[in-house]
Amino acid sequence: IIGVSGGTDSSYLLMKSIEWGLRPLAVHYDNTWNASVATENIRKVTQALDVDLKTHVVDNRESDDMFRAFFRAGVPEFDAPTDIGFAQTLRVAAAQAGVRYVLEGHSFKAEGLAPIGNYYFDGGYVRDVHRRHGDLKRLKTFPNMSFASFMKWLLVYRQKFIRPLWYLDYSKQEAQEILSEQTGWTYYGGHHLENRASSFLHQIWGPQKFGIDQRHLSLGAQVRAGLLPREEALEIYSTPPEPDAELAGYVKKRLGLTEAEYDELLYGDSRRTFRDYRTYKKRFERLRPMFYVLANLVPMSFYLKYCFPIPESR
Repeated sequence: IIGVSGGTDSSYLLMKSIEWGLRPLAVHYDNTWNASVATENIRKVTQALDVDLKTHVVDNRESDDMFRAFFRAGVPEFDAPTDIGFAQTLRVAAAQAGVRYVLEGHSFKAEGLAPIGNYYFDGGYVRDVHRRHGDLKRLKTFPNMSFASFMKWLLVYRQKFIRPLWYLDYSKQEAQEILSEQTGWTYYGGHHLENRASSFLHQIWGPQKFGIDQRHLSLGAQVRAGLLPREEALEIYSTPPEPDAELAGYVKKRLGLTEAEYDELLYGDSRRTFRDYRTYKKRFERLRPMFYVLANLVPMSFYLKYCFPIPESR
């Protein structure tokens, strides 16, 4: 199973898997906030590689209600519903296909690694935020991941996530050129910009609400890889992100917010963290020895980020 978003990394990983002689099933979680270029990229790459595609499309009313709840909650993890929904969709697809292995397109060489405590989310957190701030009483199509289902995927289905790009001499620019030449894939303008929800998080919500500019992760990765001089990276980072001119208007319309409501939620003083909501964090910490034993199934990044207390200062 390979999760695809229309972005560089997952598209390139799909291509490499064919070169390695694998028979991948491409799986996409559609939160209905995709940029059109992402949808087209998925179609172009899967057709060019002759790979089957399985897509789970969440009801757009449920998707909007979930994002509206996180907007109202005033927490940094605006796009957490997408991350949880994507992970659950991959695991369900793997179970249905009788496949144990899920290949992820993450590359620390190209994207960097977020410091522990920067963001936190789990299925319990997503459920509680929506319970307290959402309008819909019941979600029928949103694939949240409960603690029970998470343990089922690990202990019963023995699913394992692997990140092949960690072990390759990977260049995002070269990958983009290869994808463009061989499949007609099109660049979408920047990291995480293939989806409007993630674009809003990285260009507006994080920087303007919380002073969090995640460009330091990818810029730092480029500097370490020798692709960008440190001075140039610092100069780029010193300039505020420039969001798409139509992005704010799109979010207001999708979430049904007036100008005043949008400004109050974005620029007001209400700021919360995951500690203000019910999560599985303490449960993960108590079960740390078990997750250490399951380290061949649970990614080490999960063990380090979820199974240890996060200092308040972070």
